[in-house]
Amino acid sequence: MKPQGSPITPAGFAALKARYDHLFAVERPAVVEIVSWAAGNGDRSENGDYIYGRKKLREIDRELAHLARRMKAVRVIDPATPVDRSRVFFGARVELADEDDNRLVVQLVGDDEADAAAGRIGWNAPLARALRGARVGDLRAVTLPAGTREWEVIAIAYD
Repeated sequence: MKPQGSPITPAGFAALKARYDHLFAVERPAVVEIVSWAAGNGDRSENGDYIYGRKKLREIDRELAHLARRMKAVRVIDPATPVDRSRVFFGARVELADEDDNRLVVQLVGDDEADAAAGRIGWNAPLARALRGARVGDLRAVTLPAGTREWEVIAIAYD
């Protein structure tokens, strides 16, 4: 039976928790204070501070709910303790080369912490799914919107 929840690194989980804590302890109380002050000014129907504050409060509450659901739905996996370091698993940093010997270094991380510009791709991304279980020297074909590309695994490392 497969473990429940999408994987996330300890650093990714800490970032989710830090965002939640910041919203809950800093931003939300500040907006509540503004709304409370604006409500005391009289007519609320034409009070911009009150209307905008209530809207901002709903946005913060919606994001807090989303973050709480994500933190409950993920399972933290430490990439420093893989079973087999010779294969690509969650948390691996993989160096790839395509047919033209263009090099690419990616790290397989949780979907919540993916950042393509920084070389971190989500666990369920097409390239990550193709690389799962690969060894150095393996060729993996990836179907992307631009067409199919073949990548060779050059190196595998775990932080």
